Amino acid sequence: HHHHQKTVAAVNNAAKISGTLFGHRNGRVSLSIQENPRCLPSLVVELSMQTTTLQKEMAAGMVRIALECEKRSEKDKTKIIEEPLWTMYCNGKKSGYGVRREATEEDLHVMELLKAVSMGAGVLPVRADVDDADGGGELAYMRAPFEHVVGSRDSETLYMLSPDQGNSGPDVTIFFVRI
Repeated sequence: HHHHQKTVAAVNNAAKISGTLFGHRNGRVSLSIQENPRCLPSLVVELSMQTTTLQKEMAAGMVRIALECEKRSEKDKTKIIEEPLWTMYCNGKKSGYGVRREATEEDLHVMELLKAVSMGAGVLPVRADVDDADGGGELAYMRAPFEHVVGSRDSETLYMLSPDQGNSGPDVTIFFVRI
């Protein structure tokens, strides 16, 4: 039985990655993707969604984030996760944009603090050496292993892997699609 599931994953071209959703309480959420919790982010997307809004959606149990952009010509080899900008939907509602960015010093600091965490959620203290001028408050995070499935050149999906089916944690899926 378990063997069968493995074959399916292999066919689907799936890889396990580490995904972190994080942001200051009164700020925007960012998504960081790493091959594993100890390496540098391969992708950071800033989502135009408040951290508190995402936390509410998560508390409700199911989060579906879709990042959509326009199809490119066949000749264009840009990978979908290398797009600079996506229109963002959360649980079916349009909620602004996702913007790809280079990892900032703060992103790297957060990843460094979390490198021993493969799965978990919590709050990190604000760095004393960073001026908290935007009144961002504490930095909340949720990190988990995700299964990264490449469906086609116009579709990649991240499925959060929960530790067991019986847990009541949120079910998070992030879709990258070109329409």
